[in-house]
Amino acid sequence: MATHSKTQPSFSSGRRWKIGFNVVVRTILVLAVVVMVNYLGGFFFGRFYFSSQTRVELSPRTVSILHSLTNHVTVTLYYDKQDDFYPAVVALLNEYHSVNPNISVKTVDYVRDAGEAEKIKEQYKLNSPTDKNLIIFDCEGRIKIANGKALIQYAPGAISRDKRLEFRPVAFRGEMMFTSMLLAVINPKPLKAYFLEGHGEPSLEDTSEIGYFKFASILAQNFIQVQPLQLLGDSPVPADCNLLVIAGPRTALSNLELEKIDRYLSQSGRLLVLLNYASIQEPTGIENILKQWGANVGADVVQDPKNTISGQDVIVYNFSQHPVVNPLTRLALQLILPRPVSRVNWQNPPADAPKVDELAFSGPDSVLAGERGEMPHSYPLMAAVEQNPVKGVANPRGTMRMIAVGDSFFLGNRQIESGANRDFASYAVNWLLDRPTLLEGIGPRPVTEFRLIMTRTQQYNVRWFLLGALPGSILMLGGLAWLRRRK
Repeated sequence: MATHSKTQPSFSSGRRWKIGFNVVVRTILVLAVVVMVNYLGGFFFGRFYFSSQTRVELSPRTVSILHSLTNHVTVTLYYDKQDDFYPAVVALLNEYHSVNPNISVKTVDYVRDAGEAEKIKEQYKLNSPTDKNLIIFDCEGRIKIANGKALIQYAPGAISRDKRLEFRPVAFRGEMMFTSMLLAVINPKPLKAYFLEGHGEPSLEDTSEIGYFKFASILAQNFIQVQPLQLLGDSPVPADCNLLVIAGPRTALSNLELEKIDRYLSQSGRLLVLLNYASIQEPTGIENILKQWGANVGADVVQDPKNTISGQDVIVYNFSQHPVVNPLTRLALQLILPRPVSRVNWQNPPADAPKVDELAFSGPDSVLAGERGEMPHSYPLMAAVEQNPVKGVANPRGTMRMIAVGDSFFLGNRQIESGANRDFASYAVNWLLDRPTLLEGIGPRPVTEFRLIMTRTQQYNVRWFLLGALPGSILMLGGLAWLRRRK
């Protein structure tokens, strides 16, 4: 007689509940660990770069601006993601976001996302067919738009086969442009600089070698509006003038103009004076005002035979300890026929005498072009003047500041790209405007090119390896696997 055993369940009801409870508890523990790790990672994190090409290091100036940012800024990349420099733009803006989450970054690919692209075009009124590859900064309705082409600096390269001069990218100016755009959208009221005209000064709109178009763009990058100024009639220096620029006048200023400038300085004005050799024969009158404030401009030209390229320029390596030139350590300026600018040695200086610092010096073998028999020595070429306001007297401008330089050509469109001339311009205006957070420089990031140079024989071998040997080996291995399975 056969007996049938009663089928027993694999797990009892209690055991099933125990296993289910164990799974739930383990899942909760894993989720808790993940949440905790992410929470701690938000406060304590580090970045590791596997390649120097992906490393993006923001300048101290940009970091200080980002740390002071409290408003929300939306950055929209209206960009073709297949563009060669799109990864560099995104990586840089992500670095801005990592320093301050108030900056949000989004990308709209106008080539592949027509719907979103139309919304952006309507929102920011992009009606031109050339509106491509744009970077849009938006802060509470204040908008700045830059073209991606302006981010790249090109230089002449090789001659192509059709005899055309090719240009290659040499520098990425993304941080310089993005930080200036950020300043523009987070500050509702920009500072104003007035540029004196009427005495042969270079024009801010002149794009020739001696024009000041690039200098005006540097002021714009530092969120400074530039306006021309003529001190004619009874009008004084405007009350909203944060900085007065006198660059390379070739004729003398009238007594009325000089009185207005002196009055502006006595009211704690800010002044940048650039004098050159052209005014040696015909003094402008500014020299006397500078002397009253402790800076003496020599009526001669400094020559430095050991630090020159053309014989007319002076390469400046020696700087004092001052906020204007401290960032120029290990850099150099190139001045053209500079005049000496030194501190006035008062025998009995008044109690409220301004503080005068000589900033940059020529080499120890320098001489004056008009002097004969004088021993060579170093000459100061620029000076900074500062005087605190009188106590108890209301003064909205604060401390009087002035920089006098014995050359104006070094900030022209051609020379401003030499050495650290461009950097000096930014440092000078930001010190004059008492903006210490902007005294750390932002430089272009070099674009590294990688070239693989091969002979024709090597190219032939590589071509046949990629087109023949590599695919052939894969087919052969596949065939061997097929034969083995057949057996």
